[in-house]
Amino acid sequence: MRTSPGLPDASPFLLRHAPQAWHPFIQLARLDRPIGWWLLLLPCWWSSILAAIARQMPPNPWHLALFFVGAVAMRGAGSTYNDLIDRDIDARVERTRGRPLPSGRIGVRGARIFLVAQALVGLAVLLCFNRLTIGLGAASLVIVAIYPFMKRITFWPQAILGLAFSFGALMGWAAACSSLALPALLLYLGAVAWTIGYDTIYALQDMSDDMIAGVKSTARRFGGHVRGAVALFYGAALVFTALALIAAGAAKPLALAGLLGMGAHLLWQVAKLDPADPVLALRLFRSNRDAGLILFAGLAAETARGLF
Repeated sequence: MRTSPGLPDASPFLLRHAPQAWHPFIQLARLDRPIGWWLLLLPCWWSSILAAIARQMPPNPWHLALFFVGAVAMRGAGSTYNDLIDRDIDARVERTRGRPLPSGRIGVRGARIFLVAQALVGLAVLLCFNRLTIGLGAASLVIVAIYPFMKRITFWPQAILGLAFSFGALMGWAAACSSLALPALLLYLGAVAWTIGYDTIYALQDMSDDMIAGVKSTARRFGGHVRGAVALFYGAALVFTALALIAAGAAKPLALAGLLGMGAHLLWQVAKLDPADPVLALRLFRSNRDAGLILFAGLAAETARGLF
């Protein structure tokens, strides 16, 4: 079966098996690039499990499932919105000019309708939670709305992305406890630092095109010091996450093993990082799903140990 043009980080599975007419919508929602929703989902799951450990109760599987559906829907909606705002910039960047909007495979009106449909799915998921979680989800949309414009005015758009992508660290706790507490706030700061680190790596792919298009990023800001900067943000992520575990009473063997495993993975990324190799940058960026899952596995194992 003929497939639509894909990006270097796309998985061909969905495009290979879906009808041709669906391809622009799959690509617009990044359904062929699941790393995005994984990185949005993981802080939700960390926070939900951390709250379970703090309360000495099993995690709520319904919440975990809702966060999964919400992450996929809102990652798709966010990507669609971002592409609508950035369609002119994307047309000038080699890696992104094949996206559905700049390539003309979908029109602006169709993209807007698709955006609303995905947002409604996200809203339906959000309304299944308590009022505090709904409020946090709504608040995150303010940051999501301004994010696409930040690359035009600041070298720190990765920080704005971190503020938006890390809201799950607050929402998972709020959904379980109907309140916020120090562990959730510390976990949020850790997730923000993690996001800045991995998205700086991601931005290395577009350095030359970004300079031509006038797009700003932390990768450009740090220049030759990018490896040290990524190491600093990854280190901050680990410190804040460790403090979150301590504050939640979760600094126990299996949870700490998960954190150490994540730390080893992040250290490997920093050691391998080569700012001049965009293919490697993409590989390292995508590996953050595994880094986040290692931490989640440790927290989940600690929950199970505490129950049995």
